[in-house]
Amino acid sequence: MNMIVMLTNHDKTVKNALELFEECKNIPVEHWGFKNIGLPIIQMKKLVRNMKNANKKTFLEVVSYTEKECIEATKLAIECEFDYLMGTIFFQSVYDLLKDKPIKYMPFCGKVSGSPSVLEGSIDEIIAHAKSIKEKNVYGLDLLTYRYTGDPEELAQKFIKEIDLPVIIAGSINSFEKLEKVKKLNPWGFTIGSAFFDKKFVKGGSFKEQIERIVKYLESSK
Repeated sequence: MNMIVMLTNHDKTVKNALELFEECKNIPVEHWGFKNIGLPIIQMKKLVRNMKNANKKTFLEVVSYTEKECIEATKLAIECEFDYLMGTIFFQSVYDLLKDKPIKYMPFCGKVSGSPSVLEGSIDEIIAHAKSIKEKNVYGLDLLTYRYTGDPEELAQKFIKEIDLPVIIAGSINSFEKLEKVKKLNPWGFTIGSAFFDKKFVKGGSFKEQIERIVKYLESSK
């Protein structure tokens, strides 16, 4: 599994994202990301550049739902030269923007709405939607497992079994109990953002200490 550290809190990039990354960049975590809102573009570009200079893979996650918003966010991902674009609702126009670019596209699947985002629909409907997107040759999918209105583990288990693509479990992973469940599901990757800022893993600990604790947990559980 790949842990993706998100420099985001409640679906917005934190203002001191660059400083936090510089403080934490030597932790052995390869995958880092943030949202398309919260920072000016010039700071986003610098943050991506610094991440790449530190040999990290970069992720932009977009929690937007209209075609216009998704197109704008995709243009931002291209301009900032991210490695991965996560989220957005799948639109052919977004895919067309990316098809000759080196950015790996991992859109949401199922009925996603709201902020914080919510995933609705039956498991069969979500999987059927994912299969229709898979036919478009996307790199992978962004599954809002713990934002699902039904049984999250049942959804993720069936989804990962049936969808032969990289799957990221995103949203509300905020306890060791959930991490243990994610480990058993064994997706391609998972994100943690707000839980680091809310100090869910080391009581009273710094952002850096939160990440270090999860790295230690993942290493010890191999």
